[in-house]
Order: sequence, then C-alpha cells, then structure tokens
Amino acid sequence: MSLASDYAGAGFSGRLGWGSRPALLLVDPVVAYLSPSSPLYCETAAAALSAMTSLLAAARSAGRPVAFTAVGFADETCAEAPLFATKVPGLRVFADGSPLAALPPPLTPAPGELVVRKHYASAFAGTALAAWLTACRADTVVIGGYSTSGCVRASAVDALQAGFRPMVVREACADRAPGPHEANLFDLDAKYADVVPCSEALERLE
Repeated sequence: MSLASDYAGAGFSGRLGWGSRPALLLVDPVVAYLSPSSPLYCETAAAALSAMTSLLAAARSAGRPVAFTAVGFADETCAEAPLFATKVPGLRVFADGSPLAALPPPLTPAPGELVVRKHYASAFAGTALAAWLTACRADTVVIGGYSTSGCVRASAVDALQAGFRPMVVREACADRAPGPHEANLFDLDAKYADVVPCSEALERLE
C-alpha cells in the first residue's frame, strides 16, 4: 500500500476545494532566501520566485486581494520574539535596514496591496491579516513563499483555523532541501490544505 493510500484509508487527504473569492498570500518572499550570501539561502528559491511572479500578475489582472508578509525586527536582538530568535538565530538577518529583509523587485507591492510585518512563523500570528481577508470577502487563500516547512506551513495551518481555504501552490514554495519541502507538502495536503499545481492556481485566480 502506498503512503498516500494509507493516509486516505485512515481518513486523511480530503479536499477543501476552491471557494469563489480567492486572495493571494506570498509568505516572506524576501532576498534572504534568494541570495547565496545569506544563511537562509534556498537553491530552489529562484524557481519559486518565478511562479510567485506569475501568480501575482494573475491576481492583479483579475483584481484579487494581494498580501505579502515579511519578518521584521527593530534590531539584531530580535527582542519582539525572543524565544523564536533563540531557537533560530538566523532571524537576525531580518533586522530593520538589512538588505536581506527586502522584497525583490519582481514582487514590489502595488498601492492597495497589504504588506504584513510579522515576528513569528505564521502570517496570522499577532497580525491583522485575518481581519483584512475578511474585509476583502476572501474565502480562499492562495499561498506561495519561503520556506515550505516553516512560514508557509504555519500560515497555511492558521489560514484553515481562521476559516479560509488554504491552497498551497507547489511550484511557488521552496525550502533548504528537498526532504523537508516534499514532506511538508505531503503533510499539508493530508491535513490542513490543498496542495495544487501552479497551472490550477493561475486558472482560478484569473
């Protein structure tokens, strides 16, 4: 029996399906994951950036709500999230003024698009994102970003818990290594989100 069949037989891997009002959420698509000089660099981040750029163009063309997140701290002490910073010292690259904390030019936010400054993994933790999505009447959240096993996963789980349908776009996510990337996509698809191909997300956004 395959692992997928085993999970399905145990009652996992149902489908949430698409709602009628999708919004796009790009989770931490920042230079820290794209620059080889960064401690958080992901080799597959550039390919995911290309997919995110396509999703962004489709969402804008259709007038869909768009939100970006970026981790940010006042300085390298990361005092806003001391336990998280103790666990992940690499978070210091997100101190104010660090070029690694910036969004890359292909993903420059447009007027009216939300940019969420966050201190923890989830895009929803301690932020106004859920309220903003509700005000936009969104029922589905299309998710891409970095990293699959960290902030993407946490944001997808919290999207479900906040009452939105999380659609994680496979090609629009990246992680440090294939193992964590694939394992977390599998687990998300089994329990918390629908993992979908970019082609499907583009069609639904448009």
